[in-house]
Amino acid sequence: MEVKAKSEHLLTLKVMRLTRPTLASPMVVTCDSTDLPGNTLNNELKNDCTTLQGMEALAIGQFMVLPQSFGNIYLGEIFSSYLCVHNGSNQVVKNVTVKADLQTSTQVIPLSSNNLEGKELAPDSTVDEVIHHEVKEIGTHILVCEVSYTNQIGPLLSFRKYFKFQVVKPLDVKTKFYNAESDEVYLEAQIQNLTAGPICLEKVALESSHLFSVTTLNTNDEGDSIYGSVNLLDAGCSRQYLYCLKPQLSLLKDPKMMQNATNIGKLDIVWRSNLGERGRLQTSQLQRMAPEYGDLRVIIKDIPLKAYLEEPVNCTCHIINTSERSMELLLSLESNNSIAWCGMSDTIIGTLKPGVSMDIPLCFITLDTGIITISGLKLMDTFLKRVYDYDDLAQIFVNQLD
Repeated sequence: MEVKAKSEHLLTLKVMRLTRPTLASPMVVTCDSTDLPGNTLNNELKNDCTTLQGMEALAIGQFMVLPQSFGNIYLGEIFSSYLCVHNGSNQVVKNVTVKADLQTSTQVIPLSSNNLEGKELAPDSTVDEVIHHEVKEIGTHILVCEVSYTNQIGPLLSFRKYFKFQVVKPLDVKTKFYNAESDEVYLEAQIQNLTAGPICLEKVALESSHLFSVTTLNTNDEGDSIYGSVNLLDAGCSRQYLYCLKPQLSLLKDPKMMQNATNIGKLDIVWRSNLGERGRLQTSQLQRMAPEYGDLRVIIKDIPLKAYLEEPVNCTCHIINTSERSMELLLSLESNNSIAWCGMSDTIIGTLKPGVSMDIPLCFITLDTGIITISGLKLMDTFLKRVYDYDDLAQIFVNQLD
């Protein structure tokens, strides 16, 4: 892109964006000379710059096409531009200073260095500079270039030019959270390519907050990515990534802290275009919905993955008082068609203070095969006469004895 100042100025400013070329495929449309179009289509192919002379009817591959305009820029890419000031007059120009600023909707970012300050330009000479900036905002950006100088007899002269371009989203990131009963948090991230061409995802990582430790579930047993060494994502296509976050021990000791731990972390994504241009995108802090435990939280622990029909199963009932008052608890067990509880029901299990937990050993006998649900447990606060029912505590697979 070349912009000339008004005629009274001695200098000319050129601003060009530095970017890699794009790939173009020849579109071969031809017909026989005896057909209705005659040689019209064949003559058009001969004038097409993507065809080879003498082999116009063959699509031999792709061609590199130089950019024809400033174009759009994707968020997270490096914006690079070449600034050149040329003295086309027959006078010596002194104190040449070139200043470049990038204006967004929220800030003004200085891009030029001190290399183009106070220069002296002889006739037919130039000064130039390459500027770089990682784009971190979406929307309209304006590159403002200002040139100031003095001639041999006059005062300080200056002119300013503006170049507008758009920054658009390269990726669409959607997240889902699942709060497990074991206090683990599972995050599913769906990444969609919104660019005009294919990209290669070099890195997709979850940087967890200090409250959690993260484990990726996107690798196989050998530690390799499930998408292969080259993770190519076509335009409009998506990838799903899954992560497991385990809370720190300090959270597990305090139910209130665990309930308020909503800050998960952020995703760090690095990609390259089909010609190797690098881009990086970091999401904002991801927030999960805080789990609602009520006054009491009940977790079944130490339960086996499978059991056998009419065989006893031992487990542990972990009870946490998440309220702000002490509770005198009564435990009741009700059998159903799937399980029969063993032991005494309607038993006082003691006083549970706020934030304190206790473990109660339990035993039941399975009465049905398949995947059954452990249910029928009730807790009553004997002071307020409030009953808490738990009918979906856990699931277990029951098989018949051989």
